[in-house]
Amino acid sequence: MRYLEIIDFYEKIEATTKRLEMTDLLVSLFKKTPVEVIDKVVYLTQGILYPDFAGIELGMAEKLAVRAIANTAGVSQSRVEEELKKQGDVGLAAEHLLKSKKQATLFKKELTVEDVYATLDRIARTSGAGSVDMKLRLLSGLLADAEPKESKYIMRTVTGKMRLGIADMTILDALAIAFATKVDRDEIERAYNLTSDMGDIAKALRSRGLEGIKEYRARVGRPIRMMLAQRLGSAEEILEKLGGKAVCEWKYDGERIQIHKKEKEILLFSRRLENVTEQYPDVAGFASQNIKAREVIIEGECVAVDPETGSLRPFQELMHRRRKYGIKEAAESFPAHIYLFDSLYIDGEDLTQLPLLERKNRLKEITRIANGFKLADSLVTSNSREVEAFFEEAIEGGCEGLILKAAGPESIYQAGARGWLWIKLKRTYQSKMMEPIDVVVVGAFHGRGKRSGTYGALLVAVYDHEEDVFPTMCKLGSGFTDEELEKLPSALAPYKIKDRHPRVKSKLEADEWFTPGLVLEVLGDELTLSPIHVCAYGRIREDAGIAVRFPRFTRRWRKDKSPEDATMVEEIVEMYQAQLKKIEQETP
Repeated sequence: MRYLEIIDFYEKIEATTKRLEMTDLLVSLFKKTPVEVIDKVVYLTQGILYPDFAGIELGMAEKLAVRAIANTAGVSQSRVEEELKKQGDVGLAAEHLLKSKKQATLFKKELTVEDVYATLDRIARTSGAGSVDMKLRLLSGLLADAEPKESKYIMRTVTGKMRLGIADMTILDALAIAFATKVDRDEIERAYNLTSDMGDIAKALRSRGLEGIKEYRARVGRPIRMMLAQRLGSAEEILEKLGGKAVCEWKYDGERIQIHKKEKEILLFSRRLENVTEQYPDVAGFASQNIKAREVIIEGECVAVDPETGSLRPFQELMHRRRKYGIKEAAESFPAHIYLFDSLYIDGEDLTQLPLLERKNRLKEITRIANGFKLADSLVTSNSREVEAFFEEAIEGGCEGLILKAAGPESIYQAGARGWLWIKLKRTYQSKMMEPIDVVVVGAFHGRGKRSGTYGALLVAVYDHEEDVFPTMCKLGSGFTDEELEKLPSALAPYKIKDRHPRVKSKLEADEWFTPGLVLEVLGDELTLSPIHVCAYGRIREDAGIAVRFPRFTRRWRKDKSPEDATMVEEIVEMYQAQLKKIEQETP
């Protein structure tokens, strides 16, 4: 398949902001794609070469990309940098500078998808001495054969800035329409949630239709997309929602980890499906010594502990472990324990469709309890007072609160879903906004006075699951230290784009726009109606959305969360309604 064919589709997708049109274009592209390369086409459309868990990334520095463009176009690096500054996009800069070069070229190779993918794969896998020069030669050679508009997307891919505005759910919609039916969409998503590999799903559907994915089961080495929780404000309300009975677990202030074991090999995956085994060698060692089964997928919460007292430490201290270097020293300074709460696969048996209590019993059977490797504190009850007492124990123990989970036969593991089988009961649900929320940075405003040269405020959003977009929630300028403010432009530089991202909904016009990527935690005085921000717009009042009044940064960057893991619009609506109810109860 010619690479130029998929580029033609990419340009049409970029030209629209309508999800239905994007889906129709993807359907046409996928139907046109041969089975031999459809996985590669899907990965390239996602802006990746492999699923996240494979850990193989391009991540080429912009400086090296500039050198490659300069070499191919026959211009100076300063000329490329000048064009890059003008265009604000490395892809557009490459396209513009290579146009005149291509007009003078008599002989060039017609690129195929296989050619482009194979070269990008070599670039991603090249390391060690001489790797920079080798990457430069490979990329320059690829650009020499590329048409100008092909070079635009090649450069965006290698620098991790594809920006088609297409989410995974849109790709799943298109695959269902192309190779099955809309009715089969849930079955296809279930298979994807069990494998976290869109290319693999596409290849199975392209070759065998729906039958190709009906046999999908959990597999060791492929992280299952984690089940998520909703939130409500009281024990009574949650018990009623769960049918009167719940499994209550401590909600630890740590990083959720999925442990995969096959024979002696241990793999640890984060909620974002990243392989974090190297960052947590102590946890991997606990798992290797204390899991009695041969093949296992289990889940738990990894928490930093005080090496002197054994008491739990806050989440931010655990984030010292997420580094590439100095891992041994970090493990000694910030040791971690893991508290297990679910089993998803044991010795060839997929447990995701079993009720929770049965999964927990299986977890106990294959787990040897040891220091650093324990089962999460839990309680099964139908009594709200018992829940509240257990809640206070969790808070006293250094936790955020509780997770209450359905205990009946319906309590399957809903991979990748945020449903009402798991519900959070956290420390504060009062008329004031005492509960922090997780937001995504989507824009920024230039600073003035003391903040001149950096950003004066960030524009942040939450996640709308129904529309698969990010509506703005507030402008955030408080809570940052001077050092954090100084570092904001460089921290956000990899996400910077020329115009508002297609998945961002905003009435405000930011000075700078970003691809939704970085998640941080925000706390404010209260939730309030706003004619400016579009979170839940029209849900409470026809001409208003919901915003945070006097928001401030809690100093917690949630690097463990993807943009889609940010607080959802539905949760914001629930919090606002609970706030109103509380105010009404307190008003004489």
